[in-house]
Amino acid sequence: MQLTEFLAAQLEREVDRSRRALARVPEGLGDWKPHAKSMALGYLSTLVATMPDWVAMMIERDSLDLNPPGGGGYKPLSPTNNRELLEAHDAAAERARKALRGTDDAHLMTDWKLLVAGNVVSSDPRHLFLADTFTHLAHHRGQLTVYLRLNDAAVPALFGPSADDKSFS
Repeated sequence: MQLTEFLAAQLEREVDRSRRALARVPEGLGDWKPHAKSMALGYLSTLVATMPDWVAMMIERDSLDLNPPGGGGYKPLSPTNNRELLEAHDAAAERARKALRGTDDAHLMTDWKLLVAGNVVSSDPRHLFLADTFTHLAHHRGQLTVYLRLNDAAVPALFGPSADDKSFS
C-alpha cells in the first residue's frame, strides 16, 4: 500500500467521525466554555471542522508560520450555524482529498516546517506531520464530545457505541 493511499483512508475515517460529532453541536452556544481557560465551543467546533485543511496545506506549501513577521497570520472561519459548520467541514475534507490525490509518496517524504516569527520550531517529513494532524484532530474531537455532553447534546458513536448512540457503523 502506498503512503498516499494509507493517509487517504485515514482521512476518510477521521472526516466521517468528525462530521458525526459536528452534526451534534448545539447552535447559539458559540461562546460557551466549560472553564475560563478552555476554548469556546464555537472556536473548538470550527477547529475540528477545518482541520482537514491542514492536510492540503502541508502538501501544497513547504511551511507555516504561526506568527509571521509583519503579521497577517491565519484567520479562522466563523460559521454561524450547523449548516455552515458542516459545509466548512465538507469543503476542508474535499480540499484534503484533492491534495492527497495530487501528490505522491516521494513528495510526502520531503520536509515540511513549522515556524513561529520566522524561526523553525519543527521540521520533519510531511507524512509525519500529516499523521500527527490526524492524532491532533482526534484529540480536539474528543474535547468536542465532552463539550457536547456538558451541554446535554447527544454524543455520537465514534469508536464504538456511546451512552447516547448505541449504533456503530
